[in-house]
Amino acid sequence: MKIYIDADGCPVVRNTLKIAEKYNIPCVIICDTAHRIELDGAETIVVSQGADSVDFRLVNLISRGDIVITQDYGLAAMCLGKNAVVLHQDGKRYTEENISGLLEFRAIGKKIRRSGGRTKGMSKRTAQQDIDFEKALDNILRSEKQ
Repeated sequence: MKIYIDADGCPVVRNTLKIAEKYNIPCVIICDTAHRIELDGAETIVVSQGADSVDFRLVNLISRGDIVITQDYGLAAMCLGKNAVVLHQDGKRYTEENISGLLEFRAIGKKIRRSGGRTKGMSKRTAQQDIDFEKALDNILRSEKQ
């Protein structure tokens, strides 16, 4: 088991490494050349910039039972298809039961923006979101280690 982090714009890279170290789980940070992130305790893979280049590389690397950290619903769906455990940066777990609704929500937002409308942006990240993420990842790793 490894943890793969879709690191482009991910606010929980260091949080992930902290929890992974506790369980001695290897981490792989995947980012493009515009967001290069290299930290102790993780392998970093840097890919060329391009639409979904990080996503496709990540999906090609994961195996059944790996853990993926991402906020990208499309990437989450692909990872679920490979039987990975997928966690949002806010601690919410993506599942076969919720991914269709999330993808539909994304498609509706895209349609609104394409027609000239506006959608609400992301709110400022809170300390509670970090706590929720760490708790969720810790719970997943604890259950996987049993």
